[in-house]
Amino acid sequence: MHVCVIGTGYVGLVTGACLAHIGHHVICVDNNEEKVKLMKAGQSPIYEPGLSEIMQAASKAGNLEFTTDLAGGVAHGDILFIAVGTPALPSGESDTRYVEAVARGIGAHLESSYKVIVNKSTVPIGSGDWVRMIVLDGVSDRQKELVISGGGAVVDRVISKIAADFDVVSNPEFLREGSAVYDTFNPDRIVLGSNNPRALAMMQELYAPIVQRKHAEDKSLPSVPVVVTDISSAEMIKYAANAFLATKISFINEIANICDRVGADVTEIAKGIGLDSRIGNKFLQAGIGWGGSCFPKDVSALIHTAEDYGYEATLLKAAVSVNQRQRLIVIEKLQQVLKILKGKTVGLLGLTFKPDTDDMRDAPALNIIELLNRLGTKVKAYDPIGSQSGMRHGLSGVIVETDPERLADCCDALVLVTEWQQFRHLDYAKMASLMTNPVLIDGRNFLDREQLESAGFRYVGIGH
Repeated sequence: MHVCVIGTGYVGLVTGACLAHIGHHVICVDNNEEKVKLMKAGQSPIYEPGLSEIMQAASKAGNLEFTTDLAGGVAHGDILFIAVGTPALPSGESDTRYVEAVARGIGAHLESSYKVIVNKSTVPIGSGDWVRMIVLDGVSDRQKELVISGGGAVVDRVISKIAADFDVVSNPEFLREGSAVYDTFNPDRIVLGSNNPRALAMMQELYAPIVQRKHAEDKSLPSVPVVVTDISSAEMIKYAANAFLATKISFINEIANICDRVGADVTEIAKGIGLDSRIGNKFLQAGIGWGGSCFPKDVSALIHTAEDYGYEATLLKAAVSVNQRQRLIVIEKLQQVLKILKGKTVGLLGLTFKPDTDDMRDAPALNIIELLNRLGTKVKAYDPIGSQSGMRHGLSGVIVETDPERLADCCDALVLVTEWQQFRHLDYAKMASLMTNPVLIDGRNFLDREQLESAGFRYVGIGH
């Protein structure tokens, strides 16, 4: 099938590359010329395991192209994905200006052939009808231009045909940064929101190789469930999923804070309740809370949507409150061990909001750095990706070191912020010998306490 993906962030680029990998002819459109040049050269502008290899292979096979030409992309695609960002505004609602610009641009370039316009961006509930309206506005804008230039009644007939020849589908993504390629090929489910049989048939044809697991490593797995529903319900599924997972993390962090006070071990609690099939063991890792580009903005957007319709989402607000407070736990534990933090040096193991990504959006590390700076603490950090990239140039109040031993040198304490697998295998004995005070606050309950204590550290976890 011919596909156009507009926007090449995490969702757009991964979606486009993976669809090209399974045999579709995909054109990815972005308005950033430098980014497009980079992708044409076979380089991914984001760090995502396996993505560069898939991009290069699909491009070599002639299935993947990159361009800044929106008109060409719209003309090429039978299915047009809108995959631009919808960051949170200060009010908590989603900033949909980029979606609006793309939808209007699609309308300005539509021709008479039938198109399926897919909302892949996480958009507010009810955006399906809104996107359709904006596309029609784009069509109308072009009509006015043609009429002014002398098109007349002929243009009216053409535009009328175009206006009736597209449908909008909601197809939310459920990708995890750091495993987005795997998640694309091995989804838990595919959600399609539309009431138009023609549009749904095209989307089901598009995803057939994934649904049937033709490209899965384990082809014995059952086919992927496809949830077909109305547009508003599809949009709500995305928000509800992220809000539930965020709430689950906040819940176990609340339990961890109680465990700290009563002498229980939250890791044992999580194991015990996770064996209950009604609960499950995922997203029960206590620590310093959630961040990134999805959970914070999606929970805030759902709270804001509820308020728009006269409902106070008390539980979701509590999940956000617990998460904000959880980032202070590291500071409290440092104060318990070191007492006064002014004049001390603290090293952070990890900067990104999760491992296997270079994403710093709403990362807990940023709050920790700010709070330590406010208390007069010198802050250093080491991150497997951030220390080797240009990330350090966008940070203030922190010295980004190039290796873990330089990080440990003269530190009064280390804090594990991001659970990179590399951090399980560091030379902690040497690091302890370089420190002024060998203390390690494990903000993710990720490291082996016995190993750390044998290396000479005083180990402090969350909820132990």
